[in-house]
Amino acid sequence: MDQAGGTGPDGSPSGGGLRRDLSGRQVGMIAIGGAIGTGLFLGSGLAINIAGPAVIIAYAVAAFAALALAYALAEMVVVHPDAGGFGPIAQRYLGGLAGFVQRWIYWAAQVVNIGSEVVAAGLYVQFWYPQLPLWLPVVVFSVVMLAINASAVKYFGEFEYWFALIKVVTIVVFVLLGITYIVFGLPGRPATGVGALTEHDGFLPNGIGAVWLALTVVTFSYLGTEAVAVTASESRNPRRDVPRAARNMVLRLGLFYVLGMLVVVSILPWNQVSTEEDVTESPFVALFATAGIPAAAGIMNFVVLTAALSAMNTNLYVTARMTYSLAVDGYAPKWFAGLSPNGAPRRALLLSAGGLVLAAGISVFAESTAFPLLLGLALFGALITWLIIFASHLAFRRHRAAHDLPASPVRLPGAPVTTLLAMLFVAAVLLTTPFTEQFNTAWKAGVPFLLVLCLAYYLLRRRAAG
Repeated sequence: MDQAGGTGPDGSPSGGGLRRDLSGRQVGMIAIGGAIGTGLFLGSGLAINIAGPAVIIAYAVAAFAALALAYALAEMVVVHPDAGGFGPIAQRYLGGLAGFVQRWIYWAAQVVNIGSEVVAAGLYVQFWYPQLPLWLPVVVFSVVMLAINASAVKYFGEFEYWFALIKVVTIVVFVLLGITYIVFGLPGRPATGVGALTEHDGFLPNGIGAVWLALTVVTFSYLGTEAVAVTASESRNPRRDVPRAARNMVLRLGLFYVLGMLVVVSILPWNQVSTEEDVTESPFVALFATAGIPAAAGIMNFVVLTAALSAMNTNLYVTARMTYSLAVDGYAPKWFAGLSPNGAPRRALLLSAGGLVLAAGISVFAESTAFPLLLGLALFGALITWLIIFASHLAFRRHRAAHDLPASPVRLPGAPVTTLLAMLFVAAVLLTTPFTEQFNTAWKAGVPFLLVLCLAYYLLRRRAAG
């Protein structure tokens, strides 16, 4: 029997509320796992094709915004570790409209991602079993991930820990192997040096403007950094675990993204890196194959399969908590605030499951028409969410200063200047999306949906007032 539950003012469970069963290591791995998805393994090839070796600059610049976001979130959620993470914080400091829009547009963006990830996972299985109908692995993975999320949060955390660890280990091995190849060489293969950075039409073969265009693809790879904030309400010690996860992300993102791309473009000619969304054409596969690693494509196929399932698992977790938070605040039917005896928001998970079915179905049967609009909505919604998070951080800082409240145990260095710079960067990337082939549907889908959400909020307010 499900029961309604919520959180107290300090974020602690009240009655039958969410359980604080996520350990520090689980929170940390969920944070880094959320920021490392198939965008790094596959989408990086597209970014390299656009910008050439200068893609390193794009990844470094986008890392600044992602790290600023992680620290801003950590600063706020240790003070307000509420269910829904940044959604209730936006409502507290920016008002009901911001809290409503942010949570629903983020929910929609993540549901689209869930649908695309489960279809991608099915395609990866077809790499080994090409005769297998796509719907079969899609259904199996959907059922398994929903079951994991319907269980106690500690089981979800453990599953995600090990799946995310596979991605982390793969990237570490990749970077170490690449550096060894560059500096010392490998058995039967002399050291490559870093000549590929400039030998093929220079470091900026397509100009500085191409680096900026590549930022839309690169920033898409960093989306998911915000997931760490949602774990605060179920962390055993959010004041310790969330800041630690944010700090660890600094080193890891620098290692995984910037150093990883440096290795790729130092060894492989940038104009030979494929842009096809095919696991066998991933820059990671190409480097493993060049280094003489046997079955490189098969190994990387397994890695990107786990990456897709990990991203799907985390996104289901996040969307369920967003729905639960909206229901608690009266912005979704109260029925969705029900919790199972183990503290899981299973009713809220059902709504995300419905979205998963819809997004997966569209990606299979309307890939060339409707699904590009959904992907555009996903990017638009995620970037709007980042903008509202930064706006919330500015308001959070002003409020605490105005009321002479103690500073948060963790603080974003350089704020509010850092916050404003990151905010301007995200806004500029959003304004650039119409000029990129991959995400030119972002505004076409995102703006109408944003207007619908605003209208829905005012209709709900009027109904509540009446």
